[in-house]
This record gives sequence, structure tokens and C-alpha cells, in this order.
Amino acid sequence: MRVVLAEDLFLLRDGLMRTLREHGCEVIASVDNGPALLRALCEEDLDVAVVDIRLPPTHTDEGLQAALEARRTSPALPVLILSQYVDQLYAHELLAGGEGGIGYLLKDRVTHTGQFIDAVRTVAAGGTVMDPQVISKLLARSDARGRTGGLTPREHDVLKLMAEGRSNAAIAHTLHFSESAVAKHTASIFDKLRIEPSADDNRRVLAVLAYLKR
Repeated sequence: MRVVLAEDLFLLRDGLMRTLREHGCEVIASVDNGPALLRALCEEDLDVAVVDIRLPPTHTDEGLQAALEARRTSPALPVLILSQYVDQLYAHELLAGGEGGIGYLLKDRVTHTGQFIDAVRTVAAGGTVMDPQVISKLLARSDARGRTGGLTPREHDVLKLMAEGRSNAAIAHTLHFSESAVAKHTASIFDKLRIEPSADDNRRVLAVLAYLKR
């Protein structure tokens, strides 16, 4: 798996490079600023980009903007965004294109090697990875505006796990009930939110998140 890595902190960037290489990834470009990232995303033949949101020269959202610019040319370009904080606006911007191969992970998760590598592989394969804390904030904001207020507490639990990219089996295991019960809750959620269900887990996640961000 060929990876473009963007992180301005040398020690963290070096640690991420080592972790990626130890798990069979080839880091084909390692950059520390927005312009260099955009060039790498446009010029390199990559499988996934791991990108810090805040990069020089502005230290605001240079990384995110470079990723979004590259995805305008290549909409399916897999990008895993790393952030120090939960920012709903950044999550919304990242999801706005409606394409798969996207992720938003808090940097705290990077210390959990297994979670980080799983996220990189999922995004590279075209899947969606959203940090649970990001999902919680999106759902909280949605509830405040009445978006999911019609859901039962159990349906809300299922929606949260579904939006995190969990399979029905994983949701059933987490909530301690059968997969058939999960399927019924999922059908009810889509009905109440007026979203057509899909056998494609990635499209299901994107549909839910797209609804929540409106």
C-alpha cells in the first residue's frame, strides 16, 4: 500500500512513517506543508493519503484544503484526515463530496496502532472511518435541531455505531442483541430519516452522515 503522509511535527511524522512501514506500507512521500502535500497528491501514484488538517504556512486547514482540492480532480482519492480536535465544520467539508475512501480520526487514536492501521486500510479500500467522538458531536448537533429526535434511544445507539462504519454483526455484538434486531432497527432508522437502505455498508454510512450534516 502506497501512502502519502503529511504532518508538520517531525517526531509525530517520523513515528507515523515507522508505524506504516512496520505494517507493510510504502511511504512514497512525506511532507510538512500544504503546497508540498497538494503536489504529492496530484503527482504521486498513491493508495491513500494520511493528512494532518493543520499544516504550514497558515496552520489553519491547509491539509484539509489540499486534500479537498486533490479530490476535486480525483473524487475517489482515499484520504484519512488527522486532527487534534473534533471540528464539525471540517467533518462536513470532508463528507460533502459524497464519495467513499474518507476518514476523520483524532490524533489520540494514532497511539493505538491497531486502530490507526485498520483506519488506513479501510480508507484505502474505499471505506469510511469516522472517529466516535466526531460522530457523537454530529449526532448531538443533529438532535439539537430535531434531526434524529424521532428515533428511539435504541435506534439512536444503532445509528451512532452504523455511522462509525460498524457492520450489523459488530453492532449486535456491541449492543448485545441479535443481527435480525439490528436489521429491524436499521430499517426503521432509514424509514424515519427518509434514507433508502443499501446493501453497501459504505454507502449506508455516507447516506446517514450526509443527512446529519444538512
